[in-house]
Amino acid sequence: MPGTLEKYSCWLPRHHKSVPVARGRLRDFVAGRPAGEPLLDTGELVLSEFVTNAVVHAKTPPGRLIYLRFELHPGALRIEVHDADPNRPTALPAADHDEAGRGLWLVSQLAASWGCRPREGGIGKAMWALIGGVR
Repeated sequence: MPGTLEKYSCWLPRHHKSVPVARGRLRDFVAGRPAGEPLLDTGELVLSEFVTNAVVHAKTPPGRLIYLRFELHPGALRIEVHDADPNRPTALPAADHDEAGRGLWLVSQLAASWGCRPREGGIGKAMWALIGGVR
C-alpha cells in the first residue's frame, strides 16, 4: 500500500492474555500519531476479534505463536493477525440469545475492507483489515 507512514510487527503467545496485550501494542503504535488516533477505537475492536479467533478457534499444535502486523497510512490503518491454522474462519449466524458468534460480522461492518489469505512463505493464514480509507 503506497504512502506507508510506519510499520510495526511482533509475535505473541497463543493465549487468551494476548488479546489485551495486542490492544496495548496497537495503542502504543498509534500513540502520538495524529493520523492514527481517529482509527484507534475501531482498530482495537477489529484486532481483538482477530486475536480472539486465533486463540480460541485456530487448530494449531502447542507452542505456535500469533504474529501481529500494523501499518499506518494516510487516513488508514492496516491490521494483520497471522496464525498457524490454514483454515479460514466461517461467519455463522448468531441467534438473539447467543453471547458469541458476531465477531466477523462486526469486522465486516467496521472495516473498509477485510479478508483472509494464506501466509506467504509459511503455514497458516493471515486475517487482515483496513480501518479508515475508502469503503
